[in-house]
This record gives sequence, C-alpha cells and structure tokens, in this order.
Amino acid sequence: MKSFLDMLKEKVIVFDGAMGTNIQSQNLSADDFGGEKYIGCNEYLVLTKPSAIEKIHADFLMVGCDAIETNTFGATSIILSEYGLSDLSYKINFEAAKIAKKIALDFSTESHPRFVAGSIGPTTKLPSLKHISFKEMESAYYIQAKGLIEGGVDLLVIETSQDILQTKSALAGTFSFFSTSRQRVPIIASVTIEKTGTMLLGTEISSVLTTLEAYDIDAIGLNCATGPKEMSENVRYLCLNSPKSIFVIPNAGIPENIDNKVYYTLSPDEFVFYLSHFVKNLGVNIVGGCCGTTTDH
Repeated sequence: MKSFLDMLKEKVIVFDGAMGTNIQSQNLSADDFGGEKYIGCNEYLVLTKPSAIEKIHADFLMVGCDAIETNTFGATSIILSEYGLSDLSYKINFEAAKIAKKIALDFSTESHPRFVAGSIGPTTKLPSLKHISFKEMESAYYIQAKGLIEGGVDLLVIETSQDILQTKSALAGTFSFFSTSRQRVPIIASVTIEKTGTMLLGTEISSVLTTLEAYDIDAIGLNCATGPKEMSENVRYLCLNSPKSIFVIPNAGIPENIDNKVYYTLSPDEFVFYLSHFVKNLGVNIVGGCCGTTTDH
C-alpha cells in the first residue's frame, strides 16, 4: 500500500475528530478507568477499557477518515505522573499504537489505505516559564516517541503546543529516538493560536513558521483553541508562506458554557464550509477535527 507521504501528494488527507469528546459520549464508569482516582486519564483506557478506544477509531474510519490519532495526547510521563502512572508511559503509547494500527488495517484497502498518527500533546508544563527543564521534557518525549513508533504508528503529530519550546523539545526527543533507533516516520508539528491571535505566550504565526520550517518535518499547522473561522487569517498566512504541507484541525467552534456544561455549537455543515474553503481556495493539505467534533463532522 502507498505510504502516508505518497497519499499526501495525491489527495487531501482527512483526519478523525475529537478523542476526548467521543470518550465522554460513552458515559464510561469509574471501573472502566481502573478506579475513581484515574477518572480523567483518558490515555489509561488503552489498558483498562481498550474496546472504548477501538470503537472510536472504527467509527471514524467507517465514515471515511484517512487517518486516526492514537489515544496518547497526554501519555507522557509528565502528565501520567499526576495519576501515579508515569512508569507506564512507554506501555500506554505502545498499546495505543497497536490498538489503532489493528483497527486501521481492518479498514485499509489498496485503493484506500488508512493511517495511524501518534498523538503527542503539549503536557501541562510551559518550559519558557521554567515549569520544567527543556531536557526533562525532551526525555519524556523520547519515551513517548519510542512507544508510538515501536507500536506501529505511520506518522507522529506533535500538536496543541502553546509554547514553542514545547514543540522544540518534542522534536528534540523525537529526532533523538530516530537517531538511536535508525527509524523514521513523517512528522506534523501543530501549534495552538488563541483568540488573541498568538500562541499562549505571545508567539505570532510568522515566528512559528520561521522556527519550524528549519526542521526536517513534513507538515506545519494549527489545531484546537478556536473554530475554523477564527483560524482563517493564520491559515492563509501559512498557505502563502510555508514550503511544507499545511495541517488544519479546528474545534467545532468556540466552546460555550450552557447550564454548567461545555458545548461546541458549530454544526457539521458549517464546519465543512470552512474546511472546504481552506482546501479549495487556500491549499490546505490535511484537515480534521479537534475538540467537539464527532463522526457527523
């Protein structure tokens, strides 16, 4: 079958939607999470309730998605330590990759191969604010990349970065693993631009591009924080100036608090309207959904 990069030359790649949103919709119990103290650690479900994650992967592939992301957004030891699970980082990433790969192979055909993207999130630490050292973060990402790649992912997505040093440390850890293992998969690096128009710590899109285009990565993009409408000008900037493929994964609009519950109100038709514009008029190469998006989107 053709590789991810081969397919990227031929078509627009469609990623899946929100892992967290679709986990929540299953109304899982404390037992499903392995006990009360693990509720909220969605990544642990690959060990305690893998069928819940298999269902999400299969549902998105059934509606035609080309790529699914592993349930590993918070699977660094940094995040897992909050639940006393830091020693399981490699195992969780490895098992998550295996689960996703098995489902992807079930749906793959020669004419429509399906791909698994290893999800690498930003953690809750901002190295620019000295919450954590660059080296400590790099080491955690090394283990995560190792687990994902040895588990069988086709590519890695370093996503939702709020601090450009998060992205750089993830890239450092990943490239370090590439060097020691003599393996390599494609990499997408995606940052989060807030409603203010910059990353959380003030980095503008032009600085993001200047920083990331120097790396040997395959796509640069934006995900999370806002809906597609609010991303439009930053997407336009990337499409006009980036030498690499463009990845755009918005939320289903800006979240609203209604009766103490969070709702994402952008309808599937509205969501597709914006993404179609990004593809047809701006040249975006990879689209999908972040928070609030379902198989309907």
